[in-house]
Amino acid sequence: MAGEQLKVLDALDVARTQWYHFTAIVIAGMGFFTDAYDLFCISLITKLLGRIYYYDPNSTSPGTLPPNVSAAVNGVAFCGTLSGQLFFGWLGDKLGRKTVYGFTLVLMVVCSVASGLSFSSSPKAVVTTLCFFRFWLGFGIGGDYPLSATIMSEYANKKTRGAFIAAVFAMQGFGILAGGIVAIVVSAGFKNKYDVPPFSVNPIGSTVPQADYVWRIILMFGAVPAALTYYWRMKMPETARYTALVAKNTKQAAADMSKVLNMELEEDAERAQRLVVDQANNFGLFSKEFARRHGLHLVATTTTWFFLDIAFYSQNLFQKDIFSAIGWIPKAATMNAIEEVFRIARAQTLIALCGTVPGYWFTVAFIEIMGRFWIQVMGYFMMTAFMLGLAIPYHHWTTHHIGFVVMYGFTFFFANFGPNSTTFIVPAEIFPARLRSTCHGISAAAGKAGAIVGAFGFLYAAQSRDPAKRDKGYPAGIGVRNALFVLVVTNFLGLMFSLLVPESKGISLEEMAKEHEQEEAA
Repeated sequence: MAGEQLKVLDALDVARTQWYHFTAIVIAGMGFFTDAYDLFCISLITKLLGRIYYYDPNSTSPGTLPPNVSAAVNGVAFCGTLSGQLFFGWLGDKLGRKTVYGFTLVLMVVCSVASGLSFSSSPKAVVTTLCFFRFWLGFGIGGDYPLSATIMSEYANKKTRGAFIAAVFAMQGFGILAGGIVAIVVSAGFKNKYDVPPFSVNPIGSTVPQADYVWRIILMFGAVPAALTYYWRMKMPETARYTALVAKNTKQAAADMSKVLNMELEEDAERAQRLVVDQANNFGLFSKEFARRHGLHLVATTTTWFFLDIAFYSQNLFQKDIFSAIGWIPKAATMNAIEEVFRIARAQTLIALCGTVPGYWFTVAFIEIMGRFWIQVMGYFMMTAFMLGLAIPYHHWTTHHIGFVVMYGFTFFFANFGPNSTTFIVPAEIFPARLRSTCHGISAAAGKAGAIVGAFGFLYAAQSRDPAKRDKGYPAGIGVRNALFVLVVTNFLGLMFSLLVPESKGISLEEMAKEHEQEEAA
């Protein structure tokens, strides 16, 4: 009996790849497209916000966001995301994946639009409003992580499950790319319309009042892809694994999947009930039984995601600062406000196009060949190596910009053809159905804790010891070079904890989570 399985779950595990798989990838993936767009587009507009709202007429340099404001603007969405991952992850196991899925999307749409609005023109009011709505935007985004991963893992067959979940997550790359493209288009349009002199020629005239529309349009555009997929999210049936194993309604699970798979599925009621009872272990998240079976798994998924996001979000959010430090983006005073947005967006789009997006799709292509474990270990190793390659000869790269950009692009490539994808996939496969969404939410929240460390820590750490090279208002940091060495260490720690990650390639979810195994006697 240990190897017995519900017919509907067997049918899902061995189902050939069908149209509904691709539909699910697109529906879940567009959520991640929106997530990435909303989280990373903020890095494109922070310098513009500084010019518009924090310009000092007595200063010889463009306005910049004060340290506390910059930290809040960059990091508040991550605080919301962390909270949302924990809350909606837990709720997804209590109420069902589909029930919660639509609410997160509505929250994202409303808050994307609201982020571009403000109740006043004063700097304090604008920033307060922006931070308030970006927190709740992050809260909705947080729910998308455990729900999308769990839904895709529970819909997929075991042969291509990893590739399908990776494809959902790969939409994040297109979201980052879209953010850069939208910023390029919007800033180019305004730049052509308002061709004004750089700051060094006309400090006040270099920032036209219409520049205030640029950042608002970029932020509000994030509502569009999310709104387009709402109808299809609501049409998706609840996953059979939740309906059968958690809600214990095997008849409904069979009926739902019969429509999805275009085949007749019938469960013997007595046999199905016996199997559901056998598989429905009652241990809780904080029990000794959970610690025995999955404690080490949870340690592995939380630590590896935590260390990954310190490096990944540091690199993504502060590309503009790194590129400015090596001279790839001209000094702020030599540009007007809108041109600076254009230059930053162009640089980040190039990195996304050459390094970020391809890395995701390499994972999709190779995950069922190499497996989750080896892709994660390889990715962390290569990230460590390339980051060392940037940090050790850092002063050489300040005069060899193309080489720096190529090396920097490779760190993104191996982040995505590596732990940035696998840390999302593995938690959706190795925990039991009753706790799958919760454990994925905890793992993802650990990642966002790392993102918060990266967002706040790198902002201060990368500041130069030389006051002349430091952003206004910031204390002395350790400099970009030493900050890169810190990221080397976090990547190496991620590599070490990756040795605890189990391989789930080609194994059914129930077998991987040991849902047939009986609890030990107390």
